[in-house]
Amino acid sequence: MSGAGSVSGGAAGSDDACLFCGIASGAPPAHVVLADDVAVAFLDARPVFKGHVLVIPREHVETLVDLPTEAVGPYFERVRAVARAVEDGLGAAGTFVAMNNRISQSVPHLHTHVVPRNRKDGLRGFFWPRVKYADEAEAESYATKIRKALDSTTAE
Repeated sequence: MSGAGSVSGGAAGSDDACLFCGIASGAPPAHVVLADDVAVAFLDARPVFKGHVLVIPREHVETLVDLPTEAVGPYFERVRAVARAVEDGLGAAGTFVAMNNRISQSVPHLHTHVVPRNRKDGLRGFFWPRVKYADEAEAESYATKIRKALDSTTAE
């Protein structure tokens, strides 16, 4: 796994019209916290809480059911690593990990939300209020903390 802040190489099986396939290939820009041959993880542009990460498979698939069986384990290894990094890097007490399939799926490319959680943070049920980063520098500071935690996790 790579915690690199940039994405390189196109995604085989990518969809030119898909926003997330574009991010996986390096355009449009995103605050990437992990990029390897299996998955790309980046800050959500409309986070529930600051540090909210989306993990996507590099290959374009719309839903979990569409992800090839042999890709499920490696994909969720990345989701697990990001969840740990969000907790460790941001000092979060826990994470909320979720996925929509078609209904409420804003981008039709499989993605898993990893949201930092703390007690009394205001998140109730499935109501997802959204926050904004003050600017690109603040967003990048969150991405850097998560990348550093990922790098220390993969070094173990």
